[in-house]
Amino acid sequence: MPGWFRTVWYGLASLLSFSSFILIITALVVPHWLSGKILCQTGVDLVNATDPELVKFIGDIYYGLFRGCKVRQCGLGGRQSQFTIFPHLVQEVNAGLHVMILLLLFLALVLALVSMGFAILNMIQVPYRAVNGPGGICLWNVLAGGVMALAIVSFMAAVKFHNLTERIANFQEKLFRFVVVEERYQESFWICVASASAHATNLVVVAISQIPLPEIKTKIEEATVTAEDILY
Repeated sequence: MPGWFRTVWYGLASLLSFSSFILIITALVVPHWLSGKILCQTGVDLVNATDPELVKFIGDIYYGLFRGCKVRQCGLGGRQSQFTIFPHLVQEVNAGLHVMILLLLFLALVLALVSMGFAILNMIQVPYRAVNGPGGICLWNVLAGGVMALAIVSFMAAVKFHNLTERIANFQEKLFRFVVVEERYQESFWICVASASAHATNLVVVAISQIPLPEIKTKIEEATVTAEDILY
């Protein structure tokens, strides 16, 4: 069994991996990856609206990986509508990239659990194989953090290069055309960033656990036996 110092740090590593697992599930469930402002360009062109009047034609939108919501503002008040990515909206977005993001997140879930298992293994015993030791913990955390980072970059690419928000905003719109005027990453996106950061922190935790503690040596006094002690 490892010493108390390493046990504490391995326990912290397993806790960080488990927290990453929970964070990924939260990011998948909560539909707040990105929010934005959408301008009803058709309404603006019809009434030839000026800058002070543009506020009446700016609506809101937010979405996640499975569903979202938008509020249309076309001069007649706001109209809210819900939408789902699967099975209809996936035809409008880059389906391959969207599915890849989901697969990367599910893979990150598995890798987070594996890294947690390796940390627990090292917490309760000293593995015989080096690959199951601290090196194994670092390996699985690098893989989990790398996959998570790739999912984050892929989502950013879908937003910036594939006009994801604009495609979603104009889904099933036949009369009006919407233009995105503002985009902001929301809590689910930053939760994924926190998940990747947890695995990066685990590398530091494992490195700290390998620092050797100074041994405390107790001075033992040697007993001296004299001739007088033998006589008595």
